[in-house]
Amino acid sequence: MKFKQILLVFFIAISAFCLYTCEKILPSEPDPSHVMDAPIDDLTPAQNRKFLEGSEEFEEVYTKETGLGPIFVASSCASCHAGDNKGHLFTALVRFGQSDATGNKFLDYGAPQVQNNFLPGYLGEIMPSGASSSRIVAPIVAGSGFIEMVQESELLALEDPNDLDGDGISGRIHWGAMPAWVTTDKNAIKLNGKYICKYGKKGGTYNLHQQVVQAFNQDIGITTTFMPHNPINYLEGTHTATVGEPDLTDLSIDNTVFYIKTIQAPIQRDKDNPEVITGASIFNAIQCNKCHVEKLNTGPSILKGLNYKTFYPYTDLLLHDMGKGLDDHYTEGEALSSEWKTPALWGLGLSKKSQGGQYYLLHDGRARSIEEAIEMHGGEAEKSVTNYGKLSVSEKKSLMKFLESL
Repeated sequence: MKFKQILLVFFIAISAFCLYTCEKILPSEPDPSHVMDAPIDDLTPAQNRKFLEGSEEFEEVYTKETGLGPIFVASSCASCHAGDNKGHLFTALVRFGQSDATGNKFLDYGAPQVQNNFLPGYLGEIMPSGASSSRIVAPIVAGSGFIEMVQESELLALEDPNDLDGDGISGRIHWGAMPAWVTTDKNAIKLNGKYICKYGKKGGTYNLHQQVVQAFNQDIGITTTFMPHNPINYLEGTHTATVGEPDLTDLSIDNTVFYIKTIQAPIQRDKDNPEVITGASIFNAIQCNKCHVEKLNTGPSILKGLNYKTFYPYTDLLLHDMGKGLDDHYTEGEALSSEWKTPALWGLGLSKKSQGGQYYLLHDGRARSIEEAIEMHGGEAEKSVTNYGKLSVSEKKSLMKFLESL
């Protein structure tokens, strides 16, 4: 055999060995049902690039040079939304200043949010005396685009503010007034000049653009053309006006919004498991599905992956009175202090991983297990809690198995 032939055989053998060993050494692609940072289906190459650019902005750790502060809560979006899931108590927000429907009287004192961290030479905020407050753990991000595209007519059909059907559930839409910089959909339904809001623990934010702009400003201290001032620090008497260009361009905001809008929806795991199926039946039997509605539908979208899709978030996106136990004495817009928007349950089984191995559930993370979260429900959920208490040990086990599959 000639030398070149021997060399060729050698390289073929080495290449085959490398391919074999690489398959053994390199990690396999993660199961889509165990992660929540992949894009939705059917994005074009250009849209995939935009998704990746938005992902970089979401992961960016901001510094003084890139616009952080001077007062802030966190230095990146991802620090509060690990793995695009729920946040941790360490990154919880504190909202303050509004205890009834008359509005927030502490806006000149830094409300509605405490920015407790600060750059050298500045002071972090402290909450003024006399102000009510609420601690907020960051919500899940995955699937947000589906939530934005929910058909408003479907939410109108779900609400029952006067409990006309007599089932004890009186969910209602949160109608919100929009800041001048928020662009509303031309076909959006309006009531007395207000719009249907879908985001936030009390459902006070209209769309993802508003949510992202406000989060950049209030959480990180990032200025934009939409919110051109840094958060106010009442200890120093005024907010810091923007000098020159905003910290973040409109394109960067748009990319971030696009990323959040096009993140995959959480995928249920083990849904064919008999115990999971039994648990789903129990979930419905004790009437948890009255508020945690299994499926919703999107309307028309220019994104094929969001266009007229049925998805499974387990929420009705409505406000419900959750009783005295969950009354935080803080209102937001039209939402009363005991009212909360039904949180989506999708991603629940993976949230413990994003929260450091321990559940921190409900709006303020007070519940350290799914069982505790259920038992702390009150108000309109009281009947379901009573029904839960009557379940056998095996029935509760099946219910937990189902909830952890979401």
